[in-house]
Amino acid sequence: MPSVAIVVAALMWIMLLFIFNSETKPEAVVADPALTAVIQKEWPTTGKAIFANAGCAGCHGANGQGGVGPKLAGDANIMADHALIVTRILKGKAPMPAYGKAYGGALKDNEVYAVANYVLNSWGNKSKDVVTPATLAEGAGKVGPEVIRVRSRFVPAEIKLPEIFLVTFIMLLLTYGIIGLYSHWAEGAELKPGIHKVRSTPLVMVAMIASLSGVLLFSALFVRQILTSITGMNATPPLAPQVTAEGFYAAMVLLLLALVLGIYKKYFMDGEVVVEDAGGEFPW
Repeated sequence: MPSVAIVVAALMWIMLLFIFNSETKPEAVVADPALTAVIQKEWPTTGKAIFANAGCAGCHGANGQGGVGPKLAGDANIMADHALIVTRILKGKAPMPAYGKAYGGALKDNEVYAVANYVLNSWGNKSKDVVTPATLAEGAGKVGPEVIRVRSRFVPAEIKLPEIFLVTFIMLLLTYGIIGLYSHWAEGAELKPGIHKVRSTPLVMVAMIASLSGVLLFSALFVRQILTSITGMNATPPLAPQVTAEGFYAAMVLLLLALVLGIYKKYFMDGEVVVEDAGGEFPW
């Protein structure tokens, strides 16, 4: 049963990864030529009017100098990643509300892009191109500096009840399976009263040394990967962190430490059973 529990937990984990992957993939952006033409024509006037009257100037300053909201004039982040400002206007980010109609705001798509282009071409800011839906479509699969720093992007923003159930059940199955397998391996199927002397062998010594070496190796790899990810965040262009590699190295460190403790318990530590249990066998 412990083996079955671990296999079922692994299958559920694969299901969970597929769910997370589908929920966190970038949203598709449709570049409508008609909308692009409207944006290119009206952004200088419409963008300026909306910025002054829709509450933007009240937070960011009439000249983008900042206030309650961050400074927009000379903001290197929005100049380097134009999709960032469009997304921020569309969806908002606390305390800034969402302004896009699709997200509960009052601005149509052409108005969102008009404001974005106005900001990108005012107070000393100068964009090379007019930002349109095609800009977002082009960068939909890319990872910006801000997103890279938020590792939770690999997990859905809102964990739903079925996902919570899967995670909880996976942890229960793994705990049950690992404890069951370990107990059967370390102590046997039956508990017999008395003192149990253990003796190590050359092969056991090799296994212990190999396990400890593995802990050191994967610890070094984990630290190196973390440092590489931090360096990648500050690179130009920024590089996405290898979260899978980090998780693998961390998991190997924990598993090998557990193996070291298990080997020590079975081959290096004497044990004693005072009273035999009623059945004489473990429930697993």
